[in-house]
Amino acid sequence: MSRRYFISLNLTGKTCLVVGGGQVAERKVHSLLECGAHVVVVSPSITPGLAKLAEEDKLVYRQGYYRVSDLTGVFLVIGAANREEVNRQVADDCAVRNLIVNIVDDQAKGNFFVPAVVRRGDLSIAVSTDGKSPMLARKIREDLEKTYGAPFGEFLELLGDLRQEVIRNVADRDLKREILENMVDSEVLSLLKEGCIERVKERLRSAYRSGRS
Repeated sequence: MSRRYFISLNLTGKTCLVVGGGQVAERKVHSLLECGAHVVVVSPSITPGLAKLAEEDKLVYRQGYYRVSDLTGVFLVIGAANREEVNRQVADDCAVRNLIVNIVDDQAKGNFFVPAVVRRGDLSIAVSTDGKSPMLARKIREDLEKTYGAPFGEFLELLGDLRQEVIRNVADRDLKREILENMVDSEVLSLLKEGCIERVKERLRSAYRSGRS
């Protein structure tokens, strides 16, 4: 199998279909909702968690079995039914229509894998084994969660603002590069891993001030 091409999809407002209503489907639905997707679930029955989301109008639930018409107007599909033949049919129908599809019980039948992800604000770190070992990906993700804690999200928010100021206010290209590199040097990263966010904030501001003086 050739290497995968990693992308970061903007699902805001996109219609995403989840076929299946069990615990796996529920986890997939939560991930899609976190990304702003408009989620449609098709299944004869659903978990209490999915039922609650439907009652709160956070997803659309069609009770019944999957049919090909469910793919109309859909951007992305996840086959998470508890019947292999249903997921296989979903995969086949999506392939004909060139739809993006993930099949949870047989990754090879889909055209994308869902990596294990660590999120810290706007920082996302994805780990994939190309479907060979989701367990290994999860273990690595758990290690990354310990290394890259909550301060990284706060840091990135401030860094993004200061970066825009540097781009707007520093004309010299070499100086601009030096300032931006100083904002993410090894000492800054070490302080973040230790949770010293206030010291990191001061270093960022100092790097910016020194570059402008």
